[in-house]
Formats: sequence, structure tokens, C-alpha cells
Amino acid sequence: MYETAAGQVPLDDTFLDTRYALDVGWTQPFARLYTMTAGLGFSTEYDYTHLGANLGVTRDFNRRNTTLSAAVAYAQEDIDPVGGTPLPLALMQDVGDDTSKAGTDTKDVLDLLVGVTQVIGPSTVLRVNYSFSDSSGYLTDPYKVLSVVDPVTGDTVGRTPASGAMGPTGVYRYEARPDSRRKQGLYAEVKHDFTGKVLAVSYRFGTDDWGIDSHTLDARLRWPIGEFNYVEPHLRYYTQNAADFYRFSLLDGDALPSFASADARLADLDGVTLGLKYGHRTVSGSEWNARVELYQQSGNVPGGQLIGNQSRREQFPDLDAVIVQIGYRFKL
Repeated sequence: MYETAAGQVPLDDTFLDTRYALDVGWTQPFARLYTMTAGLGFSTEYDYTHLGANLGVTRDFNRRNTTLSAAVAYAQEDIDPVGGTPLPLALMQDVGDDTSKAGTDTKDVLDLLVGVTQVIGPSTVLRVNYSFSDSSGYLTDPYKVLSVVDPVTGDTVGRTPASGAMGPTGVYRYEARPDSRRKQGLYAEVKHDFTGKVLAVSYRFGTDDWGIDSHTLDARLRWPIGEFNYVEPHLRYYTQNAADFYRFSLLDGDALPSFASADARLADLDGVTLGLKYGHRTVSGSEWNARVELYQQSGNVPGGQLIGNQSRREQFPDLDAVIVQIGYRFKL
């Protein structure tokens, strides 16, 4: 267990997660104007396993100035959280008491994508995609909880752990999300070559049946330095509204809703990413690169959900992150 001061992002500095992943892809041209792609993917963590497959096909038209594409992907995921998957909106118990939890669970995800890529000039390419995703099964985050608060003061209702046991000193309930989710997205990207300097600008609109609408703007400029080097600044802005069942807290004594989550990722939020990538290509065609990005996330809780003392505290502290990535690509 760990403690976080009021108004701070609850981060456990002892947390460490390790993920192993393997992806295999195959691309094969056929019938002159067609190309087929296929792939398999596997990843695992100590409480999660993912197995997926994908298949896609493209067809060129108009002297290869127009390309139509379609793809389908399917994945099955096994969720095995520490102590088991919590029952929906069950009370958090003392450490070692798993009466509010069940065993493992699964999730299935089907993704579809159709798109068109069009050359619209000697230096400009436009791409437009439509995507559809259907998820079913266990979609709840097993580690997320909601505070049960006094309906007047807004403070978390107190709780006393059993004698000799460690446990929460407040009343908390595990979250509950629907067991299905359908998402749709529309994506458009324009790339333009300014005599060797390539600018890529994209916009994506997403919507789902949980009530979340999102907008993403992204811009990258690849700037060559000599024959073998380049830099690539990156700017991204993301915004979304809250899910229909987002609840900052639950009121003590009220009837429980069918679904509720206080996960900040389902709230009203904005995110800005600013980054820079440096790459070096070798004579043999290999490339190594390094990328550093700064990410800042902010959000808000609807005023109607704040009760008593909650309105006088910082309820959605900003999140800042630094992302560092080093990569190497080579040809066999």
C-alpha cells in the first residue's frame, strides 16, 4: 500500500511492469495491382495476455495514383489481475480478503478498416480511412476504484480495517464498465514534399457508444540534414469529452448505478505532445534513431459532480510525462 497527498496524481514510485511482445508480418504482391498483408501478434504481462491476427489487401487504380485498402484484425485477451477480477461495484476489502473478486476473464476485439490513398499532385498525397472496432467481454479496469463520499461534505466515508489486518481506511468500490463497446473513427492525412522536407498533417475524429467523442491533430516535419541524417519535430493535440458513466465519486446511501468509473482516461481531458526525433541512415540502408517527447495532460470534473469540500480542492491534477525512445531498423 502507498499514500498520495491530496491534489497529487496517485503514482506508486515502486511500480514496475514488464511486457514481452512479438509481432510477425508478411507482405506479398499478387495479380500485378494487388498487395496482401498478414500478421500475428503476441504479448504478455504478469496479469495480461494478448493474441491477435490481422489480414489486409490493397488495390491500385488510376496508374497507381489511387490505392484502395481494407483490413480486418481480431484479438483475444486474457485478464488475470492480482487477486482476481473484482465484482462490479463491489466494496474494496482488507488485504488478503478476496471475497469481492472472481477469477480470470477474457476480452474479444474485432477491428475493421477501409481507406483510400490518392496522389493529388507531384508532391502531395492524401489518405482517408474509416475504422470500426467492436469489443466485448471484460472491459473494466480491475485496479480502478471509486470513493464513496458523504453526500454533504463530499469527504470519503471512513472505514476501520479488521483487527490485525491491513486495509483501506475509507469506503471504496471497484468500478464497473459495460461489457461491450463499439468505436468508429474517421482519419485524414496530407503529406507534402517541400523539396526534400516532408510535412505530414493529420486529423482524427473518434466516437463510441460510451458517449466519448475525441479529436486529434498531429503534425510532423521531417527535415533532412545532409545525405544520411534528419530531424523530425512533432506536435500533437488531443481532446475528448467524458463517458456517459463517468462519476467522480459515489454518494453514500444512494442506489448503485449500473456502470460507474472515476478513471481519468474516461473524463473530459486535453493532452499536448511536443517532441523531436533524430535519425541516421547508413550506406547499407539501416537506420538508428532517438526520440524525446514531452506530454502534458489536463482535465476537469463537471461542477455538478463536485460536492461540499470537493469543490475547494484540486480534483484533476495535471499529468506531465517524458518519453524517450531509441530504435534501430535494418534490412535482411
